[in-house]
Amino acid sequence: MNQLEELKNLLAEISDLTAVGQLVSWDKETQMPKGAAATRANHMATMARLLHQKNTAPRLRELIEALEPDLKNADSLDGALLRLLRLDFDRKSKLPTDFVTEFAAARATSGSVWEASRHKNDWAAFKPHLEKMFNFARRAADFYGFDSHPYDALLWDFDPGLKTTDIKQIFADVRAFTVPLLEKIVAAGENVDYSVLTRHYPLEAQRAFGLEVAQAFGYDLNRGRLDVTAHPFATNFGKDDVRITTRFDPHYFPMAFYGTLHESGHAMYEQNTADELRRTPLARGAWSTAHESQSRLWENLVGRSSGFWQHWFAIAQKHFPEALHDLDASTMYKLVNRVKPSFIRVEADELTYNLHIMLRFELELAVFEEKIKIAELPEAWNAKMQEYLGVVPPDYSSGIMQDIHWSGAMFAYFPTYSLGNILSVQLFEKAGSQMGDLNAMFARGEYKPLLHWLTHAVLRHGKTYLPPELIERATGSSLSAKPYLGYLERKFSGIYGL
Repeated sequence: MNQLEELKNLLAEISDLTAVGQLVSWDKETQMPKGAAATRANHMATMARLLHQKNTAPRLRELIEALEPDLKNADSLDGALLRLLRLDFDRKSKLPTDFVTEFAAARATSGSVWEASRHKNDWAAFKPHLEKMFNFARRAADFYGFDSHPYDALLWDFDPGLKTTDIKQIFADVRAFTVPLLEKIVAAGENVDYSVLTRHYPLEAQRAFGLEVAQAFGYDLNRGRLDVTAHPFATNFGKDDVRITTRFDPHYFPMAFYGTLHESGHAMYEQNTADELRRTPLARGAWSTAHESQSRLWENLVGRSSGFWQHWFAIAQKHFPEALHDLDASTMYKLVNRVKPSFIRVEADELTYNLHIMLRFELELAVFEEKIKIAELPEAWNAKMQEYLGVVPPDYSSGIMQDIHWSGAMFAYFPTYSLGNILSVQLFEKAGSQMGDLNAMFARGEYKPLLHWLTHAVLRHGKTYLPPELIERATGSSLSAKPYLGYLERKFSGIYGL
C-alpha cells in the first residue's frame, strides 16, 4: 500500500465514524426518549474525542507532509484533498482533546435543555447553558487564534477566509436597500386576505404535498426521509442517506411546506456530490454560504415563484380542498410572498428575513466584544426587533429562544443565511442566462434541468474548492449583493404595485 492509499483509508474510516456520530445526533433530535439526554451527551462526547484523536493523529500529519511536495499544487482531486486536509488538520490540532470532549458533552446537554426550555418559555433554565456556549466558543477562538476579531476565528468553520468586516459592509448595503422598500410596502397595504394561510391544513396532507414537491425538485426519497423535530435541519450520513426534518402546524401552511423545501435544497446538495468524492473530506457540500444558497434557492426562487404556483396550485387544492377551494394560483402566489414583519426567522418573508439575520449577527458580536452580558440578551433582542421590524416578541420562545443554533454554539453561522440569499440569485441568474426562462419551466413542472445545471456548476464539486473560487467558477464573478437586491426590487414592486 502506498502513502496516498494509506491516507485515503484513514480518511474513509474518519468519514464512517463521522457519519455514525451524526446518526447519533440525528436520533437525539428526532427519536431519542427525553430521559436519555444525559446518556446521549456521554455518547456524543466520546465520539467527539475519538474523532478528534483520529483527525489530529501523528500518522495523519506524517502522511500529509510526505505527500505535500507532489500534491500540494496539483490540479487534481488528490491535490484538492490534500489542501483541504492540511487546512483541517492544522485547525483541529489547535484544539486540545479534553476541550473538544467537554465541549461536545456541553453542546448535547445544552441542546436538550434548549428544546425543553423553549417549549416551556423558560429563559432562566436555558440562560446558564447559553453562557457556557459563548464561553466555549470564545475559548475555541483563542485556541484558533485571530488577528483582529475573535468572530473571524469562528467564521472560518463556516466560510474560510470570510471576515467580520466583510459581513458588516454587505449587511450595511442590504439594510440600506431593505428598510426603504419595506416602508413602501407597508404604506401600500395588504392586497389579499392572508388569513387563508391559517385555515385548517391536515398534517398528513401537508407531509404528502411537501414530499411530492420535494421529489419533483429532485430529492431522492430512496436515499432520504422526512422526520419531525423542534427545529428543521438536514443531515448527511453519506450521499445515499441524507435526511431532512421539519415541524408542522395544522393552522399555518407555510411553516412545514417551505421548511421541507428549504431542507430539501440542503439534501439535494449532498445527494449530488460526485461519486469519486465518497468517504473523503471533499464529499460534503461546500461551506455554509454555498449550502444556504441551495436551500434558499429551492425554497424561495423556485418554491415562491409565480411559475411554481401556476403548476402546483391545482394539485395543492386536491391535498387541501377545504382550505384552498376559493383561491386561484395568482392569489396563492401573493399569499406566500406576503411582506410583513414577524417574530420568527424561519417564517419570515424574503425581504425582512435578512433583518432577522443582522439582529443575530450584531448580538453575537456584542457578546464577544463584551459590550453586552448574556442576561441582557432578551432585552437587547427585543430592542433590535423593534428597531428593525417594528414588532416585539410576546415571549422568549418566539424571541431570544426561537433558534437551535446558539444552544449548540453555532455562532457565526447566521450570516451565511443572508450570504446564501445573495449567492442564490447570482446562481439563478447565471443558470437562466444559459437555460432560458426558468419561470416558464417551473410553470410546466420542470425542475430537473435546473438541478442538473446546479449539479454541474456547484454540487458535484463538494468541498473541492474554497468558497471564493467556487463562486467565481460557478457565476463568473465574486459574491455581490447587487443581483439579489435587484431581484427583490423587481419581485416585490410587482406584487405590491409599487
